[in-house]
Amino acid sequence: MQYSMLGSSGVDVSRVCLGSMTWGIQNTQQEANEQIEYALSQGVNFIDTAELYPVPPSGEKYGDTELIIGNWLAQNPNRRKDIILASKIAGPGLAYIRDGAKISGESVIEAVDASLKRLQTDYIDLFQLHWPNRTSPHFSKHWPGKVKFSSFDSEHETNVMLEILQALDSCVKAGKIRFCGLSDDTPWGINTYLKLSEQHALPRMVSIQNEFSLLHAKDWPYLIENCVRENVAYLPWSPLAGGVLSGKYLNGQMPTGSRWTFEQRNGIFRDTPSTHAATAGYVDVAKSYDLTPSQLALAWCDQVDGVTSTIIGATNMAHLKENIAAFETPLSDEAIKAISLVFREYPVPF
Repeated sequence: MQYSMLGSSGVDVSRVCLGSMTWGIQNTQQEANEQIEYALSQGVNFIDTAELYPVPPSGEKYGDTELIIGNWLAQNPNRRKDIILASKIAGPGLAYIRDGAKISGESVIEAVDASLKRLQTDYIDLFQLHWPNRTSPHFSKHWPGKVKFSSFDSEHETNVMLEILQALDSCVKAGKIRFCGLSDDTPWGINTYLKLSEQHALPRMVSIQNEFSLLHAKDWPYLIENCVRENVAYLPWSPLAGGVLSGKYLNGQMPTGSRWTFEQRNGIFRDTPSTHAATAGYVDVAKSYDLTPSQLALAWCDQVDGVTSTIIGATNMAHLKENIAAFETPLSDEAIKAISLVFREYPVPF
């Protein structure tokens, strides 16, 4: 296992981050325990969760993934030091989470305390804002016209961001969290938080996790270069595009228990002819280099300059082993060139 620095934190994290959002719906406590144990045995020291999980999100299941991780931690208290544990506060819009309210200083403190209780731990290593208060290009809002940047008051948003940072600072000083980060945000969000941190001597955002894959690479080069220059760790989520890049949905297939069999929101999956054509191209490349399609997509993500740790998820142990193995051997120059040919033909295939 290889490791990289988590932005400006001074902490090394594995190039593989174990995602957990299926735990509680598609995976049981026992299955989650097995995944954690195997990942740790392979050198993974980074686990990501969120108060929102599992997904698809619901009021009935809200917080269950943190509870599952907390149960494992309670049974293995001596292993807490081996894990860089990340969680997230949900942004606005879900009525069953703080009445759908926007993130505020008060809600940050409330969410941190609630997550600590569910996780059964004294501290969270990385506490992230799951999505910003303002409408931003995340969760399938990627096209001009979908987002009205002029519709929000920049001064007001900045003042609220300062309030959020001050609350995070109080949590850091209380020993409840070590570092803070962003998710599903933009260069403006990153840079505004960094500017406020410098101006007011407040905690610095050390990371951002955004959607990134062969089917969704909009953050390269602009946001990723921003991260590199500002020493902010870039953490791709959904590197398999919701499982599409595994090839399992090609030719109308719908495997039992797969993510597409669960009700989703916001049109987050790209069930289009171009998506399937691009995926078929990557499947052919994978076969040529004796890789599974998932391993090809994950290895490609890992080799992108600026990527710190790729968040993977799996619903069974066979997939988890396959995915972690993808990071063992770098892609050859020839394989990268072959991938690039498909990418150029389908740069935005949805």
